[in-house]
Amino acid sequence: MAMYRQVALLASAQALFQTASVLVMTVGGLAGSQLAASPAFATAPIASMFLGTALATVPASMWMARVGRRIGFLLGAILGVVGGLVAAGGVYAGSLWMLCLGTLFVGAYQGFAQFYRFAASEVADDAFQPRAISFVLAGGVVAALAGPALGGFGGDLLQPAYTGSFLILSIVSLLAVGVLTGVNVPRPAVLSGVDAAARSLGQIMRQPTYLVALFGAATGYGVMILAMTATPIAMAHHHHGLSQTATVIQLHVLGMFLPSFFTGSLIARFGVLRIMLAGVLLFFGHVAFSLSGTGFYSFTAALILLGIGWNFLYIGGTNLLTSTYTPAEKGKAQAMNDLSIFLVGLVSSLGAGALHSSLGWQTLNLVLLPWLALAGIAILYLAFSRARLGAVA
Repeated sequence: MAMYRQVALLASAQALFQTASVLVMTVGGLAGSQLAASPAFATAPIASMFLGTALATVPASMWMARVGRRIGFLLGAILGVVGGLVAAGGVYAGSLWMLCLGTLFVGAYQGFAQFYRFAASEVADDAFQPRAISFVLAGGVVAALAGPALGGFGGDLLQPAYTGSFLILSIVSLLAVGVLTGVNVPRPAVLSGVDAAARSLGQIMRQPTYLVALFGAATGYGVMILAMTATPIAMAHHHHGLSQTATVIQLHVLGMFLPSFFTGSLIARFGVLRIMLAGVLLFFGHVAFSLSGTGFYSFTAALILLGIGWNFLYIGGTNLLTSTYTPAEKGKAQAMNDLSIFLVGLVSSLGAGALHSSLGWQTLNLVLLPWLALAGIAILYLAFSRARLGAVA
């Protein structure tokens, strides 16, 4: 059936895109550290990827609304091909700025690819829609295994180190181009009359529920990116090899995406705010294991909890957000949400190198505690406000 074929193609494209993204997260900081004049700029290639995503998200959404999903998705994957080649050239030439330019293109690829999950909902019927989104997100499980493995394999394949990693990224993106040629997503129906009425973006964003949803998802993304970006550098600093680092990143990304198969059921059973609060508590667990030591198993346990915490906060925040806008408001509400989240990711990835250089791995995680406490307070405030309104009603 055409619907299942389209979802399968989108899931395959998701796996390939996230493989490229996780590859950058695995070796970007290591490649940057061998080119940067100061350790504070080691994570600049990863920050550049998130800058590319932040710059591309809104234009990608608006452009695809005019020309369709397929053309936009193909352009994004082509940018990934170019980005991998430019980044490999930067490593070969010993140029940090050229490496960052390449990962900027990879980030723009991500700016288009993050809409795969929305495309899945657009090709599926109402009964299949939840599973369609889950199947597409499950591509992250493939990326958890393939991204670090390919990054590590390419690390010593060519000299200078990591040149091969980014050439492999280009090949993965080229495979995505081939997969996406078969995607056919229908254009959304044009709304009219009362369905087209929409509040201003300011009115939408001033809702407490919108703010908590955004802050929760941004906390999940920002804390995860900050710790994940610093992990390869921290593990190298504490004398762990690239294979051990790749294993930790693999388990972390599995923690991010494997729970997607049941997070929706947990939200339906316990409520979205409880699941988001559980995500915050899992992040506290990450900090606790980070403080327990710098051995392989401390890094492993911390990063697994970090991944699951991200899943609960990010999916929970996204779920909560859907209750704050009408169909006519969906585009701008989602675009501002995703833009804000990726800007937080940009700042977190850029700051990871400097924070690790100045504070070290354990203190870096310790300073996350006020941020996590504030997120927990915001979620609890909304929960008590809803309970009070329910009691009054």
